[in-house]
Amino acid sequence: MNGVPDAADLAGHNHHHADVSGGWLRAAVFGAMDGLVTNIALVAGVGGGGADRHTIILTGMAGLVAGAFSMALGEFASVDTQNDAVANEVAVEREEIRIHPRAEQAELAQMYEEMGLTRSTAEAMAREVHGNPELALKVHVAQELGVDVDEQPSPWLAAVSSFLCFSIGGLIPLISFLLGSSSLPLALLIGAVGLFVVGALTSRFTTRSWLLSGLRQLGFGALAAGATYLVGTLIGVGITG
Repeated sequence: MNGVPDAADLAGHNHHHADVSGGWLRAAVFGAMDGLVTNIALVAGVGGGGADRHTIILTGMAGLVAGAFSMALGEFASVDTQNDAVANEVAVEREEIRIHPRAEQAELAQMYEEMGLTRSTAEAMAREVHGNPELALKVHVAQELGVDVDEQPSPWLAAVSSFLCFSIGGLIPLISFLLGSSSLPLALLIGAVGLFVVGALTSRFTTRSWLLSGLRQLGFGALAAGATYLVGTLIGVGITG
């Protein structure tokens, strides 16, 4: 009646957001795409150079293992370094709040005012937030750095997600060869389907349509495969020196 939400307004209002900040999503998508593109390109390159089935499998598996470890280690180092940088900035902000509490409170009130709140409301909110030093730290870090100190991504989760998804993606272009086929077009077709499907699945986390997402990833893979196939046909496996 008075325009203020109450328990009745909240009843039945229950929506959820996808976890986009835990570190796994970017690592998983990037890993799967990189695995697909890398091995599709490798298969196209050595296949275009005239390599036999055994050589293609050997090259693809070597690329899969090397790429999976490289991606995992890179993700771990990247996320761990990012977390360390955030922790350092949090420590700086904690010290500023300790040494200059009034200035930090005024700064927060100004931020609230810039967001559209009235001066009196902004000052009241800042005053209440600064009544709890830990809450003040979290709010300042969120406003100034755009991060949640309690929700930092896990470097281990990012590394494992990247390793597994790269391995799965890298295996797809090799499936037909592992099953006994020696057809390069068939392997590239399977890889293309894999690229489109994985690309389409990523649309679940974005506003882009599944068709556009799938075609975009397919285009990326086709570009890489076309370039390496050209290199393979120009050089060939018969050149020894």
